[in-house]
Amino acid sequence: MTKAALLCSLAVLTACQAQTLSQGERDFALSALHGSRKLFLDAVEGLSEAQLKWKPDAKTWSVMETAEHIVASEEMLAGQAEKAMQSPADPARKQPNPRAMDEKILAGVKDRSQKAQAPDGLVPKGRFRTIAGLTAEFRKLRDRNIAFVRETQLDLRSHFAPSPMGDLDALQWYILMAGHTERHVAQIEELKANPGFPKK
Repeated sequence: MTKAALLCSLAVLTACQAQTLSQGERDFALSALHGSRKLFLDAVEGLSEAQLKWKPDAKTWSVMETAEHIVASEEMLAGQAEKAMQSPADPARKQPNPRAMDEKILAGVKDRSQKAQAPDGLVPKGRFRTIAGLTAEFRKLRDRNIAFVRETQLDLRSHFAPSPMGDLDALQWYILMAGHTERHVAQIEELKANPGFPKK
């Protein structure tokens, strides 16, 4: 093999190894993460302590409890994405149409007609004393996740971790994160619309 041919082969190999997200894939995930971030912060902004703690019955989470669950899930779901990235890359398992699955995840997680029981680690335990402290922690975690998706050059589509929806690639764990936030923002809005919700 000539030196020129060898250099060409190395360039092709390097390009293959450096495969990253397409701009469209990155933009889809970032849009979902930014959008759900704003929805959540808007949903809890300006609520009084009475409104944050109100609940219609003993079994229903308050706004504050639901917000704590969102923060706890932010950490757990990012951990699942990291777990996926720690598994060996397996490009052969890449989904033939990952965008369709991305959209299915986002829609499916937001659908509150399908009830789910939170695992013990995500059940609210009164971790935050104030909504300001809670939202500061959420901003820190979400902004870190957004920065990772925006900047990473890793091939998130070739690493997988199991979920109740089947094996998800690492990018799809971030998409699930956004959908999960929207799911519980809807729960917060239902509480706020309840006739018994405090006026202030």
